[in-house]
Amino acid sequence: MARNFLLVDGYNIIFAWKKLAKIAAYSLENARTELCDIICEYQGMTEATAIVVFDAHKVAGGMGSISEYRNITVVFTKEAETADHYIEQTTSYLAKNLSKKDSIIVATSDSLEQIIILSRGAIRFSANDLAEDIRLKKAHLREQYLEKSKPKNNQLYNLIDSDTAEKLEKIRLGSGALKPKD
Repeated sequence: MARNFLLVDGYNIIFAWKKLAKIAAYSLENARTELCDIICEYQGMTEATAIVVFDAHKVAGGMGSISEYRNITVVFTKEAETADHYIEQTTSYLAKNLSKKDSIIVATSDSLEQIIILSRGAIRFSANDLAEDIRLKKAHLREQYLEKSKPKNNQLYNLIDSDTAEKLEKIRLGSGALKPKD
């Protein structure tokens, strides 16, 4: 079975998406949370292992951290380590240890980073590519849901539960008149 990995350059995506950049203008923490929520939802649609990486390389004494947020992994790099560096190392590690069926996608609009990760065997998504893929997957899910929930025709029989439908069918055939309860 193929495994898919998605590495997201957190701040790069935040400042590339207008909605998140507006949030970041008053609260970087809220923008990070919003991005993580979006990636959580996307992870559920793609079933990829998602890792969102945030720079903390300018945080004096920063030890870095790796934590779980719902169904994704969130990384804050350590002092003197950029998100780009972390993503490059992780991409190299995954490329060496995965099968040919597996895929690694890196979401960043940093053109130099895109060249580096492509050379290491990953697929690149720009911030716009990621936004568009999220939009398309949501539209596809919405379409599937609406198709499943739409009755084949507009008859009462299609809108009731199976137990009630069975009882009504027996009445219609005359073989199961409703009996009064004692």
